[in-house]
This record gives sequence, structure tokens and C-alpha cells, in this order.
Amino acid sequence: MPVYTVHAPVTNGADLAATDKVVFVRDGFHFWAAVASVFWLLWHRLWLVLIGWIVLMIAIQMGMSALGAGRGTIFVVDVLISILMGFEAATLQRWTLSRRKWRQLDIVVAEDEEAAEHRFFERWTGRQRGLANDQWAVDRGGPPPTRNIPGQPFSKPPPPLPQGGIIGLFPEPGGPR
Repeated sequence: MPVYTVHAPVTNGADLAATDKVVFVRDGFHFWAAVASVFWLLWHRLWLVLIGWIVLMIAIQMGMSALGAGRGTIFVVDVLISILMGFEAATLQRWTLSRRKWRQLDIVVAEDEEAAEHRFFERWTGRQRGLANDQWAVDRGGPPPTRNIPGQPFSKPPPPLPQGGIIGLFPEPGGPR
């Protein structure tokens, strides 16, 4: 089953209203990144990676030609680099997101991206509803009761400590062992 990493931009007020900026990156081999690397990089707006890819391919072509490698050898090296690009495409996407100051929120295992979105947002909204950020909480209008209020059943003082102040099976100070 595919594994997706979930990324979001770093914001001060990240809440349920900012969910349209969340990005899911599928881990694994990306066929179109291997077959049409330049177009895949353009489509995903990986500008620095695209520049590095072009420089790398030109350097390899020129270097292998200078070493006297044949056309077949250069083709095999190009195919191997394309396969490597297919395997590392997701890593390059995550690297670009981290350079843009995005943070990784979660890792989700799902059949497809839609199922990953559903599973992530189910968990994320459950975590967002805490004591401080519960959208369903009702304000009762008063502070919670404390132990200092007389007449409350839970405001009774705790039972006194045993003689000598030791609780449990510890020996009495200065007593026999």
C-alpha cells in the first residue's frame, strides 16, 4: 500500500480553515518522473531541482564524451539516471517543501491520495479538538470548582499521613529492619 507524507506551510494560526494548503507526497517510484523528468519537474514546480537536473545531464553528456564513451554507454547511463530520478522524485519534492519552510505533519498509509486525505483529516481534526481547541465545547460561564470552596463533597482534606510521614512498605526511620 502506498505511503504518503503530509506537508503544510508553517503558519502561526494553523487551524481547520487552512486545510486547502496541505500537500500529500506519495513515496515510491514515480513513472513520469523517470520517463519525462524535465516536464515532471516543471509540473511540480521544482525549479532548483530542474536547474540541477539540467546541469547534471549536460555535465554527464560532456564528461562521458570527453572520456571517449560510446553512444550505447551514454544511453545506458542516461537510462540509469532516469530510473534514479523516478525513485528519488518524492524525496526531491519533500526537500523542496522543506526549503520553502513547510513542515511535515504526518505519514499516512492508504490506497490512493483521496483515501490518504480522508484518513489524515479524520486523525488531524480529532487531534485539533482538545481542551484548548474544541469547537464543540460549551462555555458554561463559570470557572471550575476548586478544593478551597467549603461545602463541596470533593473539597474534604486528604487523610492524614501515618505516624512518621512514611507511606508504603518502607521502614520507619531509625527502626529495625
